[in-house]
Amino acid sequence: MRTLPPALQDKLNSGVTTLCRCWLIARNDGVTQGFTDHDEDVVVGNIVCRAGSGLSASEATQRLGLAVDGMELSGALCDESLNESDLAAGRYDAAAVELWLVDWSEPRLRVLVAKGTLGEVRRAGRAFTAELRGVAQPLAQQTGRFYTTSCAADLGDARCGIDLALPAHRGAGAIAALLSASSFRASGLDAFADGWFTAGRLEFTGGANRGLAVEIKIHRKDEAVTLDLWQAMPEPIAVGDAFVVTAGCDKRFGTCCDKFNNAVNFRGFPHIPGNDFVFSYPTQGAAGNDGESLQS
Repeated sequence: MRTLPPALQDKLNSGVTTLCRCWLIARNDGVTQGFTDHDEDVVVGNIVCRAGSGLSASEATQRLGLAVDGMELSGALCDESLNESDLAAGRYDAAAVELWLVDWSEPRLRVLVAKGTLGEVRRAGRAFTAELRGVAQPLAQQTGRFYTTSCAADLGDARCGIDLALPAHRGAGAIAALLSASSFRASGLDAFADGWFTAGRLEFTGGANRGLAVEIKIHRKDEAVTLDLWQAMPEPIAVGDAFVVTAGCDKRFGTCCDKFNNAVNFRGFPHIPGNDFVFSYPTQGAAGNDGESLQS
C-alpha cells in the first residue's frame, strides 16, 4: 500500500489535478537520466526530467502472487537524451528504472509508482520501444546449478580459475584492414593459434569505440589474422584502432583439458547421459551360436 503526501492527496480529492509521469533511468555506466510525459521539463530531486524525448508508457500489467509484471516505454531517439550510440553500446542494458507520479506544478509532491529494470529494446528509425520489467522478473530466471554436459563457469571467473591476464591468454593488436562493419584483419596476434580467440572478448583501447567490448565470433589465422565480431560497434571502426583480446572457450570438456589444461576446475558433467540414451530401447541382441540374431 502506497502512502500519498497529504498535500498531494488533497489535490487528488479536489478533482483538478496537475499530474504527470516521470521516469528516472540509472544506466549501468553510472549516469542517471530523467524523462517525463509532461510538455515541459520537470525536476525530480536533483534530476531534470526532460520532456523533449516524447517518452510515453503503455498500461502497466500486474498479477497476484509472484507472477512477472511490466510495461513498455516508447519514445524518440535524440542526441540530447536517448541516442542510438548509447543503446547500441549497451549502456541501457538492465538499467534501473523508477516511475514517479509527480505534480508538475509542485514537483516535491510525488509518489513512487513502480520500480524495475529495462529489458529488450526495439528500434524503428528514430523511435524506440523498451520493455520495463518488474521487480518479480528475477524470479523467472534460472538460478542454481544445473546438470549439463557443458561448463557452468565463465572463462576467467573464480570457479574457472584461469588467469586471463597471462600472456598465453591475452593479446594486444590493432586493426590492419577493414573487411566489413564487424570483420577486419588484425596485426599483433600472429603468435596465437587459429581459433584461439573464438568466443573470446575484444575490448577497444583506442579509436571511437575506446572502452567498449564485444564478443568475438570467429578468429581465423591463414595468410593473415582475421577477427569477426558478433555485432557491429556503435561507432565505426577504423584502421589503426587498438584493442586487447582474451581467449575464448566453448565450455566443452575437451577444450578445458586440451586448450587450458584445467580439467580439475571443469564445472559441468561431461559424462551425463544425453537425450539419445534416455529415450533409447533394446532393439536387437548379439548373434547366437547358429549365426542368427536373437531378439532382446
